[in-house]
Amino acid sequence: MFDSPLSASAYEVLGVAPDVDEDTLRRAYRLRLRETHPDTGGDAAAFIQVQHAWELIGTAEARLAYERGHDDGERLQWGGRTDATRSGTRPRTASYGRAGSWRRERYLALVREWTGQEVADPYSPAFVRTATWELRRLLADALAEEDTARTMDDLGIGFTVWHDVVAGPGDETLDHVVLSPTGLYGLVSEDFGGPVGFRREEITGPEAGDRMPVGELLARMRAVSRAARVRFGGAIVVLPDGDVVQPLTPLGIVGKLPVIAVRRSALRTVLRAGVPGARIVGGNELFDVRTRLKQAIRTR
Repeated sequence: MFDSPLSASAYEVLGVAPDVDEDTLRRAYRLRLRETHPDTGGDAAAFIQVQHAWELIGTAEARLAYERGHDDGERLQWGGRTDATRSGTRPRTASYGRAGSWRRERYLALVREWTGQEVADPYSPAFVRTATWELRRLLADALAEEDTARTMDDLGIGFTVWHDVVAGPGDETLDHVVLSPTGLYGLVSEDFGGPVGFRREEITGPEAGDRMPVGELLARMRAVSRAARVRFGGAIVVLPDGDVVQPLTPLGIVGKLPVIAVRRSALRTVLRAGVPGARIVGGNELFDVRTRLKQAIRTR
């Protein structure tokens, strides 16, 4: 919840300085609980975030562990491999492309342009926290894509996944295309750095700003659909677990496609069971769709 380049620290969530004393910290926590509690008009996702912040720094022992391990843990994740790490004996998902790789390359190029020099550790939290919003947005998007790719890596036989799919002119890409026994889906991996809400088939909230991720996702799915001559069965917005209350939130039917938002930890279950209302791709059609996608899709 606090390991995103865009997210607030546990102290920021509680509205206190890192050197605050224990009594002030406890009062701030109780105040934030009242402010965010759903029963008093607060936001449920923000309420969960406040509780998690307290778990991280609410005791002297937890606070010490948080301050010692916070930077090192972030650096390990932010600077890690861009491809999925395979483990265990479960059959691997057939996968093409490298999730997040284009955005990482773009991030490093813009870091050099912004600083005018090579940065020794462009993934260190100390550097990232001072970077521009555009830079942090790129890195957050890359990390979100990588996390989703790892989640889908062991779906097993019958699933085929493409990452960083070219979906139009310029820099437009579709984060993931998933062909499964339950349907053909377009996915976008989002991380707004904090809790989000939903209104009129779109994602809302202070962190979401003016972006329209559902609209962008559907537009890029249409581009892939035209290029490969295939029909998608549904659209999925993948969000960090701590940013949404429900594992699955239906956003409605848009352009005849069911659209849902899911917690990343629930994505495997959703893909295996199928998106509610999605058109199933089976039999000979499954092989035909896979062939068309392999011939038409280009990845970054």
